[in-house]
Amino acid sequence: MSVQRDPVGVGQESVWDYPRPPRAERTGRHLLIRHGGVTLAETRRAIRTLETSHPPTYYFPPDDIDQQWLRPASGSSFCEWKGHARYVDVMIGDDVLPGVGWLYPKPTAGFALLRDHIAFYAAPFDEVLVDGQQVTPQPGGFYGGWITPNLAGPFKGVPGSRFW
Repeated sequence: MSVQRDPVGVGQESVWDYPRPPRAERTGRHLLIRHGGVTLAETRRAIRTLETSHPPTYYFPPDDIDQQWLRPASGSSFCEWKGHARYVDVMIGDDVLPGVGWLYPKPTAGFALLRDHIAFYAAPFDEVLVDGQQVTPQPGGFYGGWITPNLAGPFKGVPGSRFW
């Protein structure tokens, strides 16, 4: 299937230049998640995963997450690249956000950097920032990528992208 790539502007990177199979790499970008006036997670020590057509998914080190707001969630999933994932709920005040975070307790060898780091969907939270800029959730509701102005798409998850 042929996809029309968005033009890449100055300072942007195209998700179409990301690798397949994907890779994990450290990033020093400033990541922040706030909800209900509470800072859930903040780091400059994240790991991002990059895969063709997907915006990056960011994984927070456990020490940079306020663990008091997390509880194990039911269910699991399997990624052909990363392995078996477990999910977490976030509970802040009366707000329960079910299954909004996931982690790989025993990732595959190629993704060992991700061990016990937690990624979060952006959509349920009041504020999800990368370097001070509010992110847009990856479309489609299934994928956990964070879209920032420095990215050029189109992004997997839009209608018609199932077989990209």
